[in-house]
Amino acid sequence: MIDRILTVGGMTLLSRITGFARDIVLAAVLGAGPIADAFFVALRLPNHFRAIFAEGAFNAAFVPAYARVHTTGGAAPARLFGDRIFTLLLAMQLVLLAAALLFTPGVIRLLAPGFAGDPQRFGLAVELTRITFPYLLLVSLVTLYGGILNALDRFASVAAAPILLNLSMIMALSLAVFFPTAGHAAAWGVLIAGVLEVLLVGGNAWRQGALPKLRWPRFDIEVKNFLKRFGPATIGSAETQIALFADTIIASFLAAGALSALYYADRLNQLPIGVIGIAAGTVLLPEMARRIAGGDEAGARDAQNRAVELTLLLAIPCMVAFLLVPELIMHALFGRGAFTAANAQAAAHTLAAYAIGLLPFVLMRSATVTFLSRGDTITPVKALAAAVAVNVALKILLIDLAQVGLALATSAGAWVNLALLLWFARRQKLITVDARLRRTAGKLAVAGAVLVIALFAAERGASLLLADWTRLRDETALLLLVLVGAAVYGGAVLLLFRGQLRAMLAARLTRPAGPPAGRDPK
Repeated sequence: MIDRILTVGGMTLLSRITGFARDIVLAAVLGAGPIADAFFVALRLPNHFRAIFAEGAFNAAFVPAYARVHTTGGAAPARLFGDRIFTLLLAMQLVLLAAALLFTPGVIRLLAPGFAGDPQRFGLAVELTRITFPYLLLVSLVTLYGGILNALDRFASVAAAPILLNLSMIMALSLAVFFPTAGHAAAWGVLIAGVLEVLLVGGNAWRQGALPKLRWPRFDIEVKNFLKRFGPATIGSAETQIALFADTIIASFLAAGALSALYYADRLNQLPIGVIGIAAGTVLLPEMARRIAGGDEAGARDAQNRAVELTLLLAIPCMVAFLLVPELIMHALFGRGAFTAANAQAAAHTLAAYAIGLLPFVLMRSATVTFLSRGDTITPVKALAAAVAVNVALKILLIDLAQVGLALATSAGAWVNLALLLWFARRQKLITVDARLRRTAGKLAVAGAVLVIALFAAERGASLLLADWTRLRDETALLLLVLVGAAVYGGAVLLLFRGQLRAMLAARLTRPAGPPAGRDPK
């Protein structure tokens, strides 16, 4: 399982690296002004609905169901189930797309009401949203194909698909002079990326003989069970998006640039969430569902503990960096072109606020799998409802802090969500924190403390060393801190876990060759 997490994480890391390249181009070309704000609203709207109906709710209900059908019945029943769900999903997305294109101005007034008093931002947001919204239909198909592939232990192409979004937007922005505005170029890049993602992931599903096709849906027991779980999962995903909608609504009333600061800070915060948290949850869900379907409850719990260990190992250095040196990170990555020093400072404060909630952000996916792998999509909704209530209430109370208050509220909501998930799981006796995980968490806390000291000293040393530089000072300082941090944290981990690492290496060297567990040889 760890190998598969690293595969997904590696692809996601490549996606995030190309995403940073995309954001550097976005910052240089769009900056943080009215055109940028309009584009980010146009980008957020299909992404909000994608998270509600596609990646969030759909994956939560579909992947365990497909894995269970495939495990207990074989490929033919699983293919039939996939065809019926594909038909239902496509019909639903076509209706949603038609409604969105028809009522776009009303949607913008509802979700970004602050734009109503700014004709430039409002008109541009409507125009760009009509270009980007069809991306929702395309990425919903990608989600379905990806869910099937994940249930078959095929993860690489699904994790690689977002790379195409980044490359497509970079290419479109490089040709921005041929579009009415740079916002139009970026919007068309989003739509083209959706087509490319469908071809990539759909092609992989076709090669595996698992590409779904249109089939008149029959509401048999499996489809009915899917719909019963899809409903609560949709509510849960909608609750998450309510908090994000609140960000968009409140930020639309703030000074120009607030939405952009939220975007760039969130992009950095999403690096560990995507590379670590989502990767672990993506692999853990079919793994636990398959083990539980086979009666291996102990194996499912062990897999969850090992996933949490890996998540903590990789998340701690990101959290430390975002809390200690956010301004340096923002200046080095985005501080050029139309992205001013003031823009970088605003985004840096927002990033630090997001970092307060980074640990629950990365752990929530693994915690939620506790319930989803058992077909329970209701309990996570209960936890999320309380977290969203706290989140939205704090956004209103902290509005005087502008976008930093929005980020702080999001972090507080994440802590509430994780705490409730763990409480529900312990009450139902569905989760066990074994002795190995407790020891690992303690050692990683020590390694994180060592990293804090090292980065604190290295930042001041770099400031003195590079004080006279007029070019590439921030970029060089960030590179030095990355090298120092990697050496110190890596060395601390190797020292603290030397016995465990030796045992893992010995086990890998003595493991017999053969197909991975749970897979038939091809």
